[in-house]
Amino acid sequence: MLRHKNLIPQFIKSIPRQLDSGVLYISIEYGTAVHMCCCGCGQEVVTPLTPTDWKITNNKGKVSLWPSVGNWNLQCRSHYVIRDNIVLEAGVWSDAKIIAEQRRDKAAKAEYYAKMHMLQQSNQQPVIKELSAENYKTMLTPKISLFKRIWKWLMR
Repeated sequence: MLRHKNLIPQFIKSIPRQLDSGVLYISIEYGTAVHMCCCGCGQEVVTPLTPTDWKITNNKGKVSLWPSVGNWNLQCRSHYVIRDNIVLEAGVWSDAKIIAEQRRDKAAKAEYYAKMHMLQQSNQQPVIKELSAENYKTMLTPKISLFKRIWKWLMR
């Protein structure tokens, strides 16, 4: 059962020493999002924002974090998704499913970094952009719908 059903996004330069419950601290500069576990157990949850870990989106101040947060190494073993500042409880995973996901994740990281290494060795531009503060600022810029862009253009 989750104690916190909503998280307030707070964009900061560096993560504070003392975290408040119900706040999702986001440091674009350091590529990290941190919050207190939403089950209320009091444990700190760190989600690195990298091409092989979590992605964060900001839609008009409503922040989503993907993929789900599975706190498999915490005693609570909570599992949830953060979508538009709302915490959605996800299903319980078996030990076998957790191990399979950890293996898949490790293989995906190895493949990604092997590709990046090969591209660097051949002096080619990487197909996948490296994580940078500028890339994340672009990702966090709210998207304007096609209709709104056309309307804006017509109203000039």
